[in-house]
Amino acid sequence: MTSKDMFDEVFPEGKQVGGSHYKQFVIQPWTFIRKNNLNPLQANIIKYICRYLLKGNPLQDLEKIKHYCDLEIQYLKDRKDGRKNKN
Repeated sequence: MTSKDMFDEVFPEGKQVGGSHYKQFVIQPWTFIRKNNLNPLQANIIKYICRYLLKGNPLQDLEKIKHYCDLEIQYLKDRKDGRKNKN
């Protein structure tokens, strides 16, 4: 195991697998998500909004953001109406 591997093992939040698009941020999206106890839909919105201009297909990432927002809206409407989320 190299020194870098040991560092990554001790501080996994500094490691990114598959690119470097999150490393430029002062606060990593995952750190923000965890510290704010966000649900999975909110977490995905945060991740995609942070990276959509940094990766190859920004329009696809924006479509994903819209999709996650639509899912969260439906969940909140169902909750308000007293229906259980079937997913």
